[in-house]
Amino acid sequence: MTRAQVIQFGDVTVDLATQQVLRNGKPVDLSAREFKLLRYFIEHPGTAITRDELLTAVWGYASMPFTRTVDVHIAWLRQKIEAQPHRPQFILTVHGVGYRFMI
Repeated sequence: MTRAQVIQFGDVTVDLATQQVLRNGKPVDLSAREFKLLRYFIEHPGTAITRDELLTAVWGYASMPFTRTVDVHIAWLRQKIEAQPHRPQFILTVHGVGYRFMI
């Protein structure tokens, strides 16, 4: 199955092949980790994803139960792609679980 290489949601365009992200047509400067996190969300739309799953898939950690790493990176990513980071519409918090990406 071939997946689309360019994904659009809201005013954000993500080119998975070139790892370029645009918001309102302007480049968004994402770190490699932020892009990997965004890509993982794009590949799992609508799914509640736990922090542990993100730590394993994006960071390669087997387990780190007391880390806030995921939450900090989510906050940074929201600042860059959400119109209102304090009221996100794409990366939603699933209380007691983790996060869900909505396109």
